[in-house]
Order: sequence, then structure tokens, then C-alpha cells
Amino acid sequence: MNINGLEKTALSVRALTMDAIQKANSGHPGLPMGAAELGAILYGELLRHDPAKADWADRDRFVLSAGHGCMFLYSLLYLAGYPDITLEDIKSFRQIGSHAAGHPEYGFAGIESTSGPLGQGVATSVGMAIAETMLAARFNTPAHKIVDHYTYAFCGDGCLQEGVSGEASSLAGHLELGKLIVFYDSNKITIDGSTELSFTEDVAKRYEAYGWQVLRGSMYDFEGIARLTAQAKAETKKPSLIILTSIIGKGSPNKQNTADVHGAPLGAEEVAATRANLGIPAGPAGDFYTAPEAVEYFKAKQAEWKKVRESWQAEFDVWSKENPDKRKEWDQFYSGKAAPVSCPAFNAGDKIATRTAGNKALAAVTAANKNLVGGAADLKGPNAVGFPDSGPYSPACREGRYIHFGIREFAMAAISNGITLHGGLRAFCATFMVFSDYLRPALRLAALMKLPVIFVLTHDSIFVGEDGPTHQPVEHLAALRVIPGIRILRPADAEETTEAWAIALENQNGPTALALTRQNTTVFPKADPEWRNTIRTGAYIVKKPDFGADSAAKPDVVVIATGSEVNLALEAAQLAAQNGKKIQIVSMISRELFESQPKAIREAIVPPGVRVICCEAGVRSGWERWTKPEDIFSIDRFGESGPAAKVAEHLGFTAAALAALINK
Repeated sequence: MNINGLEKTALSVRALTMDAIQKANSGHPGLPMGAAELGAILYGELLRHDPAKADWADRDRFVLSAGHGCMFLYSLLYLAGYPDITLEDIKSFRQIGSHAAGHPEYGFAGIESTSGPLGQGVATSVGMAIAETMLAARFNTPAHKIVDHYTYAFCGDGCLQEGVSGEASSLAGHLELGKLIVFYDSNKITIDGSTELSFTEDVAKRYEAYGWQVLRGSMYDFEGIARLTAQAKAETKKPSLIILTSIIGKGSPNKQNTADVHGAPLGAEEVAATRANLGIPAGPAGDFYTAPEAVEYFKAKQAEWKKVRESWQAEFDVWSKENPDKRKEWDQFYSGKAAPVSCPAFNAGDKIATRTAGNKALAAVTAANKNLVGGAADLKGPNAVGFPDSGPYSPACREGRYIHFGIREFAMAAISNGITLHGGLRAFCATFMVFSDYLRPALRLAALMKLPVIFVLTHDSIFVGEDGPTHQPVEHLAALRVIPGIRILRPADAEETTEAWAIALENQNGPTALALTRQNTTVFPKADPEWRNTIRTGAYIVKKPDFGADSAAKPDVVVIATGSEVNLALEAAQLAAQNGKKIQIVSMISRELFESQPKAIREAIVPPGVRVICCEAGVRSGWERWTKPEDIFSIDRFGESGPAAKVAEHLGFTAAALAALINK
């Protein structure tokens, strides 16, 4: 171990950190300056990686959960030679166009996950560790271990105060994820001051209770950190938490070990004092200083990393020749494309809940796509997301594809992000729509990272019934739709549900949420003979009025409905037609997808100059784009406890009431 090279690397991390933050006049110097030694040994000695091929499949993964300390990551990626983080990026830290953003952003070489919302990085790393075990079980052979790497995360006090890290860590211990190693920067300082203000629990005992191995050491002992990491790797049935005591902002003579250094620049005077304290050249000569010894250290390491990767590649090539079927499957897993699916057929008049239809579609989807994995937050039956060709994932069955997440919605979503980020696998997760509030921060990160995670959200309206207003979502569709980059699909019947699953699989550019019913809906005839294609625009015509020979005629009213309300609209149209109204019914499975279509497509389905009524069992928010507020048939209050039909009648959300609005 080149101790001098490591020490000079740590010095360079401190220098780059304080200068980048000072120039930006914004940032968090405390963590990277306090933990520079860990960064040096992590990127220099512990991680199996190669900046020359950052997406190497069997590399170790590293997630900086405490993303505010991102100069820790950027400094090390730059020093190690990752091409996407240059010195110019660091000099323009936190500025528009810089890859060195205010918190790490997925998409640049060496940044494995967007992080910053505290605790989510820990949960995401649990997903990555799960993925490693699943792929190892599927592809490794007695002769060749082509999937054999570790997942590391680095967190701080704030990460471990957030509940999502606890949810995920509890599951990680239960699942015996022995190749997950989390370093904990225990500096006892947060923004407000000492952690004694609000955080006096024994973290070690908590993690031991979760089923983790807990180890302790100093942030400034290179050989000690190496020994602790080796000890963590030797424990194969428990994830490891390595608690490293540190001094926040180490090197700053007047601000280290105080809250002042957590989230603000040191200031020009303190930068000068810190340079003098650390032996960094003063003035311009010390600007964005990197020690020559650190540069040489990593130059030598690059040759070593290349040899390790090429050795793996050689073994992978031999494995490929010996296992052509497995290699073909590997290529499919890593292609990012879904395999074709033959979904079940339904007949007009069939009465089936869309969650049940979704389960039939899921069985076909998972049979064709062996890399689709996932589960529910203790709602396998109610969400209808079990599938027949796989048992549950567990320590005894790493081949299992169904994950029992337990009642941990937030962690479930973040873990699903991690599984997808790992590569090779695609994840879905499921809960009641009303509990999308619990997982929303992870769904938002999935949208930010453009991850194709599929969220199955059942029990999507007041038709949940007897469970009452706590379980009847009314504002949730609107709340989900305002997240940029998420695709909401609310199918109206069983046939639409199979297409919704197909559309979800086709979407590789962000998350998809499937909003599914608890109650039965009736499969209805579709006026558009090409509806399976048209639905991919986000909407299609379900029922068209009879205009006779007048091909230029327009309907009197267009009713846009989503989900189960398409059935309601069809019933209402039949009642309203008795007054001679010519009514067109449109099923809008995805409002945001339809709104993104060219004007010609939108006007072919919703003609201009025609009265539009929008019908959805939720708040009216967002439908104002399509019609006047008085023509939105919605529910702008919380529900009631009672049988579904009685609740709808009590709230005035009936076919008769919609027909009256149509005839108004």
C-alpha cells in the first residue's frame, strides 16, 4: 500500500474541495475534507473499477448517499481519471453545464446514482446488492464467477436519521446481503450543530439488531480501513456497517469540527489559513492544487485496473463460449429492450378488475422477460402482482424474482431504483395508490434519472369503498402527474390493461405508473379498429356517434374519461342520448402522453370547437386545460366509508349525474 500516494490524494481532495466551493460561493466542504482519507483508499485500493471503461459489468458499485458532500466524489473521479469529470468541471462546480453539479447526477461516468435526498443512497445501494446476487445466481457456473462484485455506500448522520435508510437496512439484514458494505462518517455534526441536539441513539446497536455486522475504526487510519473492509468481505451472510470517527472539515484550523464548515464556503481568509496548515502552496499556485504524487499514484493504478478488467473479460469470453444459451440471455438482459409478449385475450362484456387483468398480463410479461423482478409492500394478493414462474427471493433462493419488500413503501421504491441502476435487471414495485405518498421521493428520483421502473398502484379511486377516505385516493393522480418525466397509465378495462403493460415495457426513458382498479370494470367494444396502436398516443375514441353520410359532422359533446370512469361515461352517454345528443367517448389512458402529441393527432380524437366534458374520480386539477371548470365531472373532496356504489351515490358521482351534466 502506497501510504504517501494515499496521503497526497487526501490532500488533493481537500484542496480541490475548498477551492471549488469557494469559487462557486456555494457547497458543503465539511464531509469531503473530513473524509478525504476514506476517499483516497476507496478509489485507490478498495474499489474494483476502471475509469477507462466505467460501465464494466462486474465493477464494484459505489453510492455517495450523503450527496451534499459531492466534491468528495468529483475530486476522486477526476484524480482517478474518469473522463466525464474534468478539472474544468470542478472549476465550474455548481454552475450550469458543469458535470460537477450541486449533488451527484446519474448519467456521467463514475456516478452510479443521483443522490442528495438523504438516506436514499443507502436504500439504492441495497437494491444494487440485491441485483448482484440475483445475476450471480442466474449466470455464474461452477467454473466461472462472472458476477462477483461488492456494493459500497458512504453515508453520514443525516442519512441514518432518515427513515428510508432504516427501512432498507432492515430488509438488507433480513436478506443477508453480505456483499453490501456501508461506510458511516460519524462526525457528530449536522447543519444545526452537534448531533446531540436530536440524535443520541446507539446506531451500532440498531444495526446489529437489523442483522448487520458492525465494525469501528478511524477515518484517518489507512491500514485500519483496509483491515475493516477485509473483515466486512469475510462476513458473507451479513451486510457490514463500518463506523469511522472523523473530524468534519479536517484541515481547516478555525472551522473544523464545527457546524460552520458543514454547508458553506470556508471564506478567503480560512482558505489561506487551511492551505498554510496543510502545506499547500499559497496564492494562485495553490488554486485547485493536486499533489504530483497523487497524479503519479493514480497513473500507476490505471494500468492495474485495466489488467483486472481485461482478466475478467477473458474469463467472460471463455464463459460465453462454454455457455452460449446463458450468453444469449445475458445479452437480452443487458440490451435494455423488452422481449415480445403474447398477452391474454378478453371479450366484450367480461367483468374484471384491472388489477386482476394486470396480474394476467404480468404473468405473460415475466414469462417472456426473465430479467423483470419486483414485488409489493406486503400486498402481493391485494395488488395482484404475484407471478407463477418464480418463487420468492430469499437468502436460500437467490434465483427468486419476487421480492417481499415488507411494509416499506419508500425503501421498496428506492431499492427498485437500485436494482434498475445496477444493470441487467428491470424492476417493478407495487402498493395501493394512496400510499404513493410514502414512496414519492424515490419515484421522483426515478424520474430525474429516467429509470424505467414500473410502479403498480392499485385501488385507484373512491371505489375502494369500505376502507374509507384514508384509503381512497382523490388527489393522487393529479399529484403524480405533476412530476416531470413520469408516465401515468390508467386503463379502463382488461384489454386496455394488457396494452398498458406493453406500453410500460416499451418506455425506456423514465418510470411508468399503472393505476389499476380494485372493482370490476366491463370490457367494452372499441369504435377505433386500430385502438391498440392509437392508445399509444395516450387516448383513442371508444364510442363515436352515428353521423350517417355526413363525414364532416362533429359530435355535440366529447366526454374524456380515464380508467373505470370510461364505463361510467358509456352508461351516462346512453342515458343522455335519449335527448338526441350526439356524444363521443374518449378513453384517455395517459393525459401527459396525449398532451405531448402533435396538434393534428389531438384534434383527430378531440375535435376543436366542440364542448368537452372531463370525467375522472379524483380532483379536477389539470383538467382545466381541456374544458371549463363547470364541465369537469370530478371529486374535489375526501371520500366516505361504505360500499363503493353507495359512496359514489353519496358523492353524486354517478352515471345519472354525468348524463345530467351532458344534457345541461
